[in-house]
Amino acid sequence: MTAAEENQTARRRAPAMSPERRREMIIQTAIPLIAEYGAAVTTAKIARAGGIGEGTIFRVFADKDELLQACVAEALSPEHAVRELDAIDASQPLPDRLAEAAEALQAHMSRMGAILGSLGHGGGKHPGTVRGAGREESTARIRAALADLLEPDKAALRRPPEQIAALFFGLLFTQPRTEDEPDLTPRELVEVFLHGAVSADAE
Repeated sequence: MTAAEENQTARRRAPAMSPERRREMIIQTAIPLIAEYGAAVTTAKIARAGGIGEGTIFRVFADKDELLQACVAEALSPEHAVRELDAIDASQPLPDRLAEAAEALQAHMSRMGAILGSLGHGGGKHPGTVRGAGREESTARIRAALADLLEPDKAALRRPPEQIAALFFGLLFTQPRTEDEPDLTPRELVEVFLHGAVSADAE
C-alpha cells in the first residue's frame, strides 16, 4: 500500500469531525499562514497545511473572505489569552504570576499584530465584533482575569486589584520602544512595575 493510500485509509477510519470542530481546525491552520502571506494566501495552501481537501474548507466557509474574517476574529478574541491567564498557578509569588501573565499577553498582542498587519488593518482598528465581544468588552475580560491573579495579594496592594490590573495592562500595551535599548523582558517589566524605576541600591 502506498503512503497516499495509507493516508486515505486512515482518514476513512478516523471519526467524523463536527462542522464546528473542522471550522476551528481550519482557522488554527490558516492563522500562521495569513500572518506570513497575508490575504494572498490561497485556500489550496491552507488545505495542504491542514491535510484536507480544498473542498472541505468551502463546506464550512462560504468563501475565502469569510475564512479571513473568521481568522481575524479568532486572532483578536480574548478567549485564548483569558484561558492562559486563568491557568497560571495562583499560589506562585506575585512577580512570577505577573511575569507569566506578561508573556501570555505579549504573545496575544504579537498574534494580533501579525494578522492585522498582514491583512492591512491599519492603525490598530478593531474590525467589528469578536464573537460578540468588541474592543471594550475584550479588554474588560482580560483585565478581570488579571485582577483575579492579583487577588491573593490584595492586602499588600496600594490600590484595588482591578485598578492595578488596568495599570499593568496599560503598561504592556504602551511599552515604549527605543532603537538603543532592547525591549524589557517580561520579568524586567514586572520588576519595574512592582518596584518602580529606582533600583534598591539607590534608595
